[in-house]
Amino acid sequence: MDKPVIILGAKGIAQAALEIFNSNEVVTYGFLDEDKSLHGTEINVVPVLGHTEDEGFLKLIGKKCEAFVAVDDNKYREFLVKMLNDVRKVQPVNAIHKTSFISSDAAIGHGNFINSRVGLGTAVKMGSHCILHTGAIIDHQADLGDFVQIGAGSIINSGVKISKGAFVGSGAVIVSGISIGKNARVGAGSVVISDVKDGETVFGNPAAPIKK
Repeated sequence: MDKPVIILGAKGIAQAALEIFNSNEVVTYGFLDEDKSLHGTEINVVPVLGHTEDEGFLKLIGKKCEAFVAVDDNKYREFLVKMLNDVRKVQPVNAIHKTSFISSDAAIGHGNFINSRVGLGTAVKMGSHCILHTGAIIDHQADLGDFVQIGAGSIINSGVKISKGAFVGSGAVIVSGISIGKNARVGAGSVVISDVKDGETVFGNPAAPIKK
């Protein structure tokens, strides 16, 4: 990446995103965040410049800078991505740690956060704006939709399909061939041996739906 990057968000995964760009010798121009108390502060000597919707800084994106959206909350993440698409006519770049492994025939979209020691196997398909935390394993032919989040150390086995907006907690195991529905949630440490419906939350070994 030739241009420096502006990171939208200065909390949660933002500092990890900075480390990822540092690992790839990409210059981070600064952070933007909606929390005014952070403006004028620094994260590892990189300044928090202003608000995520500050046109003065946003106008740099696509011309002098690239952008990466480092926001954990999916709704706000989607809002910022749409703003970049509509207003700046750009797609956020991927943040991929140099210690991760991505198969040569895996296909990934835009704006994904892929932390250290993540593995993406043969023929994996991953959409855009996903968050894959440290050490997650995505085995061959798994299919991840947009805005999916996978916790640290989770194992997504071969042929698993995870739909848009789903969340898989740290250390979970999804056995081969399972489907996880849109906006579903899998609790940390769970072992999922049957399909999870849209919007459903499951937990345990074996994972079972949590009654609301």
